[in-house]
Amino acid sequence: MRGRFAPSPTGRMHLGNVRSALLGWLQARAAGGAFLLRIEDLDRARCRPQFLQDLYEDLRWLGLDWDEPPLVQSERDGVYREAQAKLERDGLIYPCFCTRTEIARAASAPHGLSDEGPRYPGTCANLTAEQVSERSRTRAPAYRFRARAGEVRFVDELMGPQAQDVQALVGDFVVRRNDGVASYQLAVVVDDAASRITHVLRGDDLLPSTPRQLQLYAALGLPAPSFLHVPLVLGEDGKRLAKRDGAFALAELRARGRPPEHVLGLLAAWSGLGDGSPVTLPALVARYRTDVLPRAPVVAREALLLDALGLR
Repeated sequence: MRGRFAPSPTGRMHLGNVRSALLGWLQARAAGGAFLLRIEDLDRARCRPQFLQDLYEDLRWLGLDWDEPPLVQSERDGVYREAQAKLERDGLIYPCFCTRTEIARAASAPHGLSDEGPRYPGTCANLTAEQVSERSRTRAPAYRFRARAGEVRFVDELMGPQAQDVQALVGDFVVRRNDGVASYQLAVVVDDAASRITHVLRGDDLLPSTPRQLQLYAALGLPAPSFLHVPLVLGEDGKRLAKRDGAFALAELRARGRPPEHVLGLLAAWSGLGDGSPVTLPALVARYRTDVLPRAPVVAREALLLDALGLR
């Protein structure tokens, strides 16, 4: 088994991020496998070196180690371009000059998935070479993957059987943005394959993107990993925790002098692996089981958090 944690250094890690890291680490260690770290820093406008250093410190403070040097996405554009070139040779991608506003205004653009916006209606799917040349004079294109019609089916290790018709719900999706940066969908597929990842454990906000990634694995001739999506940790307002939520930032808890075993105990309780009492990593490795993981979101109430960690 080879698992991974793939954070973006766009802010201080909150306990929801850390819980995903812990569960991925436990999954790998309980199986006697390897655990890798990947830095997803393609969003250069929001990523900061200090956030990256904080991330390393947070993981080390908890005792979550990794077995190979971290893979850094901002250093891998050449690899993503090679994958894009293969898709282009196979006729599976095409340049798209549409703006989000134009797509939203299209009469045939129903609401799609939140991470993609409205379903892409295929406006640029069949442009001639002359049309592409003409439009390229005034606007750099994005590149879209020709989504295969019909349901993509897979079995999530926690959520069970899944099915999604990518073409009907999303349409042709972006693999390289018009600013020249590889999309998340392409980068994650290329990187997981390059790292020989066999098991992906991540938040269930990414569950809807899995069928798109499975289509890319197939198109690139790459082996797909198994997937396990865990429900998110939500704030008291019912929204997912954000990196601006200071009370739930691991760096804040470290600064207050709480022992890591207390934080691990809280994360274990949120994951069906404990009662909230302080616990060590070896103890959690011994008790890790997929079937006890919650299948519904966890609500992190600040007052209970502070009480559990002895902070008031």
